[in-house]
Amino acid sequence: MMRDPVTFGLFIGGFLFCIGLLIVIIKKNAIFVFIGIELMLNGANVNLVIFSENDPNLQGQLMGVFVIVLAAAESVVGLAILLNVFKYFQSSNLNDFNQLKH
Repeated sequence: MMRDPVTFGLFIGGFLFCIGLLIVIIKKNAIFVFIGIELMLNGANVNLVIFSENDPNLQGQLMGVFVIVLAAAESVVGLAILLNVFKYFQSSNLNDFNQLKH
């Protein structure tokens, strides 16, 4: 059993990142890919906060807040693009978007 909070936090951050990466690789739905990207960002965010636990300048926490703001902006832009593409293709399956190449 892990009693060290740093080890436990790094384990949780790595687990979130790996689950997000697995979702991005396996799923074909664009919404699930966005969810996987958000999980990957949150896993990296947990690691930033854990590593900055002993930092008196709080640079890791400030970087974590920046990552949260960046993730929110990415979600808004990504979902707006997805809604416009869904309007055109009537599908959110990533394999159906290959017509964008032409």
